[in-house]
Amino acid sequence: MPSQLWSMPDQWALLLPVALALVLATAIGLEREAAAKSAGLRTHALVGIGASVFMVISKYGFADLLPAEHVALDPSRIAAQIVSGVGFLGAGLIFVRQDIVRGLTTAATIWLVAAVGMACGAGLPVVAVAATAGHFLVTRGFPPLARATVHRRREPPTLRLGYADGHGVLRNALTTCTERGWVVRGVDVTGEEIDGNGTRVAAVTLRLDGKGDLGELAGDLAELPHVLSAATGPAEDV
Repeated sequence: MPSQLWSMPDQWALLLPVALALVLATAIGLEREAAAKSAGLRTHALVGIGASVFMVISKYGFADLLPAEHVALDPSRIAAQIVSGVGFLGAGLIFVRQDIVRGLTTAATIWLVAAVGMACGAGLPVVAVAATAGHFLVTRGFPPLARATVHRRREPPTLRLGYADGHGVLRNALTTCTERGWVVRGVDVTGEEIDGNGTRVAAVTLRLDGKGDLGELAGDLAELPHVLSAATGPAEDV
């Protein structure tokens, strides 16, 4: 039998940082639950409590071994493993659908609530409370700010295309845009007429999203069979 069964005699005091982590993580989880996110109240509360308990173990769980000879403990090792473990948990919340990445904010919140729990377990309640307040500032205060910046953004790139209808040109044009790294957000038919040769000519405007060379894309589209014109320009010029 070991001479001392428990690592330290007064363990009830160690429940205070765990209780604080539960309160703060629950507050963050309630906000995420109200926003109908994939990770809600229970997930955030469990992550916060778990991170706090791991930190408490890392700091105090091996106190009975310190008097032994040739024993050296690094209390930061478990903390480092928490960061790695939460990273894997957050990565499972991120997914891509139709070229749109979703779940990044929820994954970041899981990462944050783990940091809040770690701060509680490390005996840094002021840091934990400040981080929780920062969460509410970002998740509740930043969306109106982000919406305000939308009006200041430049118009998305557009491309006006004229082609002989009935030859599958639009389908080939959309394929070319995708192959060149562009995402077609919308197709607007801006006109249709019959030219002097009796050919029905269609005019469309492609609303794009991407960071490639728009002029080079227009040149590629102009070389497609039955394409009569390809020009770039903002939406208001169409």
